[in-house]
Order: sequence, then structure tokens, then C-alpha cells
Amino acid sequence: MRKLTALTLAAFASVAMSPAFAADLTPYPPVYVPDIPPVDYGLGGSFYLRGSIGGDIWTAVNGQYCACVATFNAPGYGLDGGVGVGYETGDGLRADITLDYLHINGLTATTGNTVNLRSGLVMANAYYDFMLDGGASVGGGWGAYVGAGLGAAKNYSEVYTGGGVLQAWGTSLEAAGAVMAGVTYDMGNMVADVGYRGIYMNKVMNQPANIANAYVINNNWINEIRGTLRYRF
Repeated sequence: MRKLTALTLAAFASVAMSPAFAADLTPYPPVYVPDIPPVDYGLGGSFYLRGSIGGDIWTAVNGQYCACVATFNAPGYGLDGGVGVGYETGDGLRADITLDYLHINGLTATTGNTVNLRSGLVMANAYYDFMLDGGASVGGGWGAYVGAGLGAAKNYSEVYTGGGVLQAWGTSLEAAGAVMAGVTYDMGNMVADVGYRGIYMNKVMNQPANIANAYVINNNWINEIRGTLRYRF
């Protein structure tokens, strides 16, 4: 009986003393959990530089030369090249300012006259980019875009006879508008695209209109297929 009582007292004593022993143990440091910032699924904007080169087809409805009205039955063909700077927001919207030079020959009238055009074109443009796989507009891979632009063209044009003799020439400053569409491939810092641009100018003419051999060419469309590289920075 005395042994049982002693064992019972010893058990109670060990239970009572266990918090004290636990307090003497070295505590473990708290586990450090770093703060994880929230995930940002948005894409930031960026500036870019661009360069383009392409081929042109120039058509017009009709014209007037030395008081004679003529229609045009054969287009002119040529090349264009240009540079620009722009900004994209990262959510599909993009805008840039471009400077292009157009070199087109051979727009032919029913009278046999041909017209050559050299044009410096400044345009302010806006676009909407979208990925063909449904991803973000600057997420890499294949995409497409549509756009429109407004600007001005400084034109130098020449009129030749059917025999190739220069008859008239002159310059004029004209308003211009454009529509664009194309396919892109996003490589990160570089974006390549192949696209169409249609440029409309109400007139191509020599100025002033009352000079000898005055002419005006109405409702001009310049259709371009261009390759462009954009570099983001």
C-alpha cells in the first residue's frame, strides 16, 4: 500500500513539474513566411521604333490636263519606305507617327499621258492589336491588327506624253488618310508584321492651277503591301 501511494505521488509530481521543464527548453524560432506580392496579370506599355518597306499600286478616277478631261486605265507601280516612333499601352491599343517616302511611276490616262509621283507622307496612326490565339496583345506569337491614320503629303508629280516627253510638273501639299490591317509575329523586343495600307488623297496636282499645262488628278488611292519591324524599348 505504501509503495502504491509513493508511486501515485511521484506521478502527480512529474505532471506538475513538466511545465517547468518545458519552460527550460530552448524555444524554436518562428517559421519565416515571406510576403508574396499579388500576381499582376496586366502588361505594361512601351515605346517602340519602326521601319517599313513595301510595294505600291496607284490608281485614280479621272483628271484634267490643259482643260481636257481624261480617265485613267492603267495603274502606276512603285516602292515605299518609312520610319516611325510610337507607344503601345499593353492592352491592345497602339499609336505612332510615321514618315514615308513614295516613288511611283506609270499612272496612265486614256489620252496616252503618264504620271509619275514622288511623295513625302507624314501620318498620325492608331491601331488595335489582338492575338490570334486569344492571349494578351503583347503576349508573344501570332497576332493581327487594324488601324487608321490621318496626315499630309508633299507631292511632286510629272506628266509625260505617250512618247515619253516631259510636259508638265509641279508640287502640292495635300491632306491624306489611311486604313491598315495586317498579321504580326511577336518575338518579345521585336515584332514583325506584313500588312496592307490604303492611302487616299483627294488630289495630286501642280500648283498654282492657273500655270501653263496645269493638271489635277482626282480621287487617288495608293494600295501598299508592306513589311514592318518594330523594336520595343
